[in-house]
Amino acid sequence: MKFALSLGGNIGDVESCFDMVEKTLVEAGVSEILRSRIYVTVPVGCVPGTPDFKNQALTGEYKGSPEELFHLLQDLERRCGRPALHSSRESRTLDCDLILWGCEVIDTALLTVPHPRARSRQFVLEPLAEIAPEMTFPDGVTVAQSFALLQNERA
Repeated sequence: MKFALSLGGNIGDVESCFDMVEKTLVEAGVSEILRSRIYVTVPVGCVPGTPDFKNQALTGEYKGSPEELFHLLQDLERRCGRPALHSSRESRTLDCDLILWGCEVIDTALLTVPHPRARSRQFVLEPLAEIAPEMTFPDGVTVAQSFALLQNERA
């Protein structure tokens, strides 16, 4: 299944963590990986004084389940130094969010896909539009269209 991730971090060696994500995904059988350039963005919804984030989108094809991928991403976050219990309002070494899993809707106690705030966040849509503008949300709206709508709302 084709999936899309949003990667972010603002402390430590974020770019090495991004590289480790790709390397680990390849080892887990992910193919056709594409990565956007790295975007530097201001924090959204974080405590005052939080440093800027580095963000990147990554897409690939995975034969496992979305839950398996989610657990792998959580393990990667911990391997990069992020505590298992961590506020989304604080700085972090690595944040891996599963944004899209094909055109599927997943709503379980473990996982919500599409990511509920993806379409309201430029730091998610802009990098994803760079590498996968044609990927589609379950309602049929593409990433490129979602990014254009967000830009128009903010204009």
